[in-house]
Amino acid sequence: MLGSRFGVDLRSEKGVYARVGAVQADGKRVVFAVAETFMNESGLAALGVVNRFLDGDATRLVVVHDELDLPPGTVRVKVGGGTAGHNGLRSIDQHLKRLDFCRIRIGIGKPPSRERGASHVLSKPSRAESELVALGVELAADAIELVISDGPEQAMTQVNARQ
Repeated sequence: MLGSRFGVDLRSEKGVYARVGAVQADGKRVVFAVAETFMNESGLAALGVVNRFLDGDATRLVVVHDELDLPPGTVRVKVGGGTAGHNGLRSIDQHLKRLDFCRIRIGIGKPPSRERGASHVLSKPSRAESELVALGVELAADAIELVISDGPEQAMTQVNARQ
């Protein structure tokens, strides 16, 4: 989605555990990456990207992830925070030893009970929920463009005030 907006071609990158592509955007080199690992090992990809492309500076990393605590389609920008039980964030924390990077959170809604969290994330959403999440993906792409052009703090201010 976002890669097509920028015309970036993602290719597998040995030792990075992700498909990666770089472009110039707003006069900056921007690296896009999609982990090739399972969610609970996404920290391997984050570490590979930070070490290979971000000069070891994890504060320059932007992670896009699903969020149970937000209604479907809602998007929020956040810098830092905990893992909230998210296995992907937990893996990133284990590999980077920090959580002070920017996050673009796409709401997928709460499951009926805490015990059903995994099945909720892995189950097929209803048509209405699917449409809302697709809208959320579009809004997340807009949020990433704001992070690139104006920085995480300004993106947080603008995006979080919209919905």
